Amino acid sequence: VQLQASGGGLVQPGGSLRLSCAVSGSIFSINHMAWYRQAPGKQRELVAVISSGGAATYVDPVKGRFTISRDNAKNAVYLQMNSLKPEDTAMYHCNADIVNARGWPSKWAFDSWGQGTLVTVSS
Repeated sequence: VQLQASGGGLVQPGGSLRLSCAVSGSIFSINHMAWYRQAPGKQRELVAVISSGGAATYVDPVKGRFTISRDNAKNAVYLQMNSLKPEDTAMYHCNADIVNARGWPSKWAFDSWGQGTLVTVSS
């Protein structure tokens, strides 16, 4: 399984970015999809999760500012980030709970993080 995140960049405080992530490889279906981030010197943390049906959950620091969405036909997940703050600066990664074949149990692709996409919020 490959996870390819894109869309990061340098943005001023208060600005917006939209991240995209394409999941490819041996995929029968995908349950939950998620965005994580890792700031310099800190551990990776969960940012948002979305179910296959579209139900979304966010960590408190991003509630009201970030929106996670997905395109099941494209095996893709997105993160719309508005009102960005310097503390949002981090490498952003996506991940997914994947069923590789019919009848198999699902598994998060925690051994296939990919390169991520860097978001820098600075004036």
